[in-house]
Amino acid sequence: MRCLQFSVLYVLTAMPFANFATPLPPPWHDIRVKHTWNVVPPNWEALGHPPAGTTIDLHVALKPHHENALVDTLYKVSDPRSPKYGAHLSKEQVAQLVAPHPDTLDLINTWLRHHTVPSSSISTTHGGSWLKLTGIPVSQANELLGASYQVYRRIGTNDSTILRTVGYGLPSVLHSHVQTVIPTTYFASTGALRQIPQRRTVGETANMATRERVTSLSSREVEVNPSVLRWLYQTAEYVPAAADRNVLAVTGYLDSYPSQADLREFMSECREDAIGATFEVVQINGGGYDPSRPDAEANLNLQYTQAIAFPTPHIFYSTGGGISINHDDNTPASDDAWLQWVNYMLDSEDIPQTINTSYGDPETYLPPEYAETLCGLYARLGARGASVIFSSGNYGVGKGDCLANDGSGVHFIPAFPASCPFVTSVGGTIDIPESAAPFSGGGFSNYFSQPPYQSVAVPAFLRQLGDKYDGYYNAEGRGFPDISAQAFNFFIIDNNESYFVDGTSCSAPTVAGIISLLNDYLLATNRRPLGFLNPWLYGIGIDGLNDITSGSNPGCGTDGFTAIVGWDPVTGLGTPDFSRLQSTLASFPR
Repeated sequence: MRCLQFSVLYVLTAMPFANFATPLPPPWHDIRVKHTWNVVPPNWEALGHPPAGTTIDLHVALKPHHENALVDTLYKVSDPRSPKYGAHLSKEQVAQLVAPHPDTLDLINTWLRHHTVPSSSISTTHGGSWLKLTGIPVSQANELLGASYQVYRRIGTNDSTILRTVGYGLPSVLHSHVQTVIPTTYFASTGALRQIPQRRTVGETANMATRERVTSLSSREVEVNPSVLRWLYQTAEYVPAAADRNVLAVTGYLDSYPSQADLREFMSECREDAIGATFEVVQINGGGYDPSRPDAEANLNLQYTQAIAFPTPHIFYSTGGGISINHDDNTPASDDAWLQWVNYMLDSEDIPQTINTSYGDPETYLPPEYAETLCGLYARLGARGASVIFSSGNYGVGKGDCLANDGSGVHFIPAFPASCPFVTSVGGTIDIPESAAPFSGGGFSNYFSQPPYQSVAVPAFLRQLGDKYDGYYNAEGRGFPDISAQAFNFFIIDNNESYFVDGTSCSAPTVAGIISLLNDYLLATNRRPLGFLNPWLYGIGIDGLNDITSGSNPGCGTDGFTAIVGWDPVTGLGTPDFSRLQSTLASFPR
């Protein structure tokens, strides 16, 4: 036994000096999977590898040194019960809160040097929390990430191609330092949930309300126009007084542009005192603007935010992205449009107080790390004092049969970014008196847990739901929508023609216009804007909402959820009453 012990000790001691010993591999070769799809995501087909010499721009999101600092601060400045309520942060303060640990940057730089990435290709933003690698050869990106980038296109379309990989990894030592790398496994192009499912000509509807002024409505189904909404939600008598300090923004993607001529025609029919309404266009990441090719989505959003919040200044952000490769000159893959827009905002010294977006994707289309990263960026906007509003989707609890890829049965499909806990998600109603729109997107996130502001409202709904739909949804997830508004039979002008449209693309700009007026009221009385809305809405703000208690949102072959007393995943907390919401702000600090 002694001889055996000695022999083992001798071998262990001698091995480091033996000429035949195999050196340990560098840590950069130990690549562990970060995210992968088992199959190519639905509706996409691979067209092969990109041409030799193709380059790509990679964005690396680094984890903050103090992981919860930003979210903790967001809640403190957004909860009216907090002594720090309204103390929104500057661009620099946000950057400090989300800065990575110094060791993170050292490790990342060592990794990139190992792969001979030139320093001229590396840049940082947001206090070093994001790293951009510009013009990286695809072959080098494959080596860095253990990936296999290919060219993809939606099946059966002539859409522009994108450059993606079905899986990627990072060295094990970097997993605790990196949130995600973009673009990698996110396939869905922005707008898979574009919120206008159909439009109808004027002759296809009846029961038209007077477009100039409404004082009462007795008919259940009416044409919805600004006059109806201003009467229904009690904004008609409010006169904005802080237009010099207040801005409302609408985001646009996929070459969707509003028309100034259509806006003028719309106002001439619906609100003559606002016929001079206009908007500024800001183009991001190659986003275009061609008013000769207007789009109903953009026109709807601008026409209704303007009609409610006039004369509040408006900005329309046209953001490019979603295409990834130019086969003619092998130029770098263009960047993700969601990311480009939010990074532009966070790099700006001043941002709009209210921001409306009517786009989204099924949550299941997004890699979890990607969704979590983007959601965290919306939290940064909230911390800076912006009210970030998203439509909740048009497919109830989900479109189609909703069968899970793993064969585990039916699962409801939440929408993102509506499922992000740091945005305000807007569902839809129909008729007067109001009931839930059957298409109103709603449910529970599979990626984000229930936020603290929902700790009372959501469990109350779940207790009434009981075991119905057990296994179909995540009972511990963030519930959405938060609030709702009219979403059916909206009159618009598009390309000089009159149409009626439906969807939560109607309700979201309606709510955004009302929130902008509330911000106007606060600014006019020398107080800070609302910022992130949800802690207020689920607190004292609920006194300014009309509870919707009828209707449901069927989908996935089920009846969906039902609107009940209190919060529900169809209409949220209810619809806004401007005058009552204004009253809840009376005690806000100056």
